[in-house]
Amino acid sequence: MLQMSYTFKEMTKEAAVIISQWEYPSPYNFYNMDPDEEGLAELMNGDYFCVTDGTGHIAGFFCFGLSARVPGGYAAGFYTDEQRLDIGLGMNPALTGQGLGSEFVQEGLKWLQRQHGQSTFRLVVASFNERARRVYAENGFVPRGTVFSKINGEEVEFLYMEADLSRFDVESAF
Repeated sequence: MLQMSYTFKEMTKEAAVIISQWEYPSPYNFYNMDPDEEGLAELMNGDYFCVTDGTGHIAGFFCFGLSARVPGGYAAGFYTDEQRLDIGLGMNPALTGQGLGSEFVQEGLKWLQRQHGQSTFRLVVASFNERARRVYAENGFVPRGTVFSKINGEEVEFLYMEADLSRFDVESAF
C-alpha cells in the first residue's frame, strides 16, 4: 500500500477556495461545499486545518469543535460530554476510494492528540457512507447512535461514533 506523508497547517484562503470547489461523485456529492463567501468563511473560522501531502498538494482537511457537529446531534444528546473532542474531516475526492483513508485518519488523530492533548474523540458520519464508517471503525471508533439532521434542506441520517485512544502512544500509535 502507498505510504503518504501529511503536513497539517492552518487553513489559508487559497486552500479554502480549492477545497470548496471539490466535487465528489454520487452518492458522496452530499459532501460538496458551496464555494460562496459563507462556505469560505466556515473553512476560515479557525476550526479547520489544511492537510497537504508530501508534494504539497491538498490531501484534505480536519476540523474540530463546533464546526464538526451536526445540528440534530444537540437534541439527541450527543454533545453533552465535553471531555470528547468533536472532529470532522474531508479527503480530496481525487484520493478517495484508493485505500488511503485509514492512514489519513490515523495521521489526523495523532496530530489532534499532539495539538489538543486529547485522546477521546467523537464524530458523526452520514450513515450511507460505508467507506468512511469502515475507516473510522478501523481506527477505534465505535457506533453509539443515529440521528437525523437537516443538511441543505434534506433530512440525512448520521451515525454518531466515539473513540478512546488513550491506550495509544501518540508517536507510535496505530
